[in-house]
Amino acid sequence: MVTQNREIEFVTSGITASDGDGVKLTRVIGSPEINMLDPFLLFDAFESDQAEDYIGGFPSHPHRGFETVTYLLAGQMRHKDNAGHEGVIEPGGVQWMSAAKGIVHSEMPEQKDGLLMGFQLWVNLPAAAKMGEPDYQEFPANKIALEKRENGSEVRVISGTTNYGTSGPVINHHTQPLYMDISLAQGHGFEQTIGMEDNTFIFVIEGELLVGMRKEKLGKRQLGVISEGNNVYVNAGVESRFLLASAKPLNEPVARGGPFVMNTKAEVLQAFEDFHSNRI
Repeated sequence: MVTQNREIEFVTSGITASDGDGVKLTRVIGSPEINMLDPFLLFDAFESDQAEDYIGGFPSHPHRGFETVTYLLAGQMRHKDNAGHEGVIEPGGVQWMSAAKGIVHSEMPEQKDGLLMGFQLWVNLPAAAKMGEPDYQEFPANKIALEKRENGSEVRVISGTTNYGTSGPVINHHTQPLYMDISLAQGHGFEQTIGMEDNTFIFVIEGELLVGMRKEKLGKRQLGVISEGNNVYVNAGVESRFLLASAKPLNEPVARGGPFVMNTKAEVLQAFEDFHSNRI
């Protein structure tokens, strides 16, 4: 197979936003700059050691038609839903929730001070799965696959499989996502084979990356959408940490209405009606 390296197509730092009960965050996908990157509907980054920025949390709210992926680097969040499911996401842990036909849940900080840092990613579901049963895939830090390489690099694999054969615990047959947290020493590179037509982004948590054969810079807290191809190659200009996310596009109509993502406006209106009639 001929290697086609991906290059940066678009760079954004997102927009400052607030969600839930006043939680301050940066909305990187789902903003006027990037409405969506099929099947990725939204990508939020949050980081603050000021309690007033996050203490209100995300009180009870509904979802239907997609999946929410919460990945924490610092702090704790308690999740509780109307089906009796409850748990705490801790540093390094992930919750991959499929809302499917509907769920009402809350996500509240389990702390009154200190640093809360993490990400929430929304992944669309195909029409055939939007009205399925809700489901959870939850894993603490010690269940996230960790690949340590000889050059000192570390790859935490939430979903997908590295070129060295390390697979993450999350399984998703709809879009076959790859979601990795990668740490590189200065001057070292990282290479990953991905689907030729997958939509892919890189988000730099710390440091600075040189992306592709053109070695375009991607700085701290920047997200880069990268072009079509079957290979991602980056080099760390300085010691760096970044997220790599990639998935098959669904190529279906998308109709949004707040916490509901369906294929038609009529389905969104039905979701609101079902919620107000306590059918979610």
